[in-house]
Amino acid sequence: MKNIIAKKIFIASDHAGFDLKQTLIQELAKLKISAVDLGCDCTGKSVDYPDFAQKLSKKIKENSDFGILVCGSGIGISIAANRFKHIRAALCHNTKSAKLSRAHNDANVICLGARMITPKTAIQAVKTFLNTEFENGRHGKRVKKLSK
Repeated sequence: MKNIIAKKIFIASDHAGFDLKQTLIQELAKLKISAVDLGCDCTGKSVDYPDFAQKLSKKIKENSDFGILVCGSGIGISIAANRFKHIRAALCHNTKSAKLSRAHNDANVICLGARMITPKTAIQAVKTFLNTEFENGRHGKRVKKLSK
């Protein structure tokens, strides 16, 4: 697989996703990918996941920008991110969903549920997401409809 990611990736979480976010930042560093951490900064204080999805979504401006969002289930933060026309946020639970989200849906944000998957599975899913190219072809016209 060809690595298609730029040298940086935006990442954010709520309090429930903080620990997994920190683990992912460490793993991205090993891959020589700089993670731009947009918060939150601890597990001790409850925060609102839509705020962090919004913060990340506003940073992603080009097709070459990618993001990782983490909350407890991954559901709320993916819903919040998908409010933005240029965001295609995919909730992924394993490498297969990560691969298909990129290959078929041209997802630019992977969403993870810290309470739903293990850190090992999350790391594998992120690596797969970052190394899978969009197939375009028959999927291209469908993806274009997502931004209307």
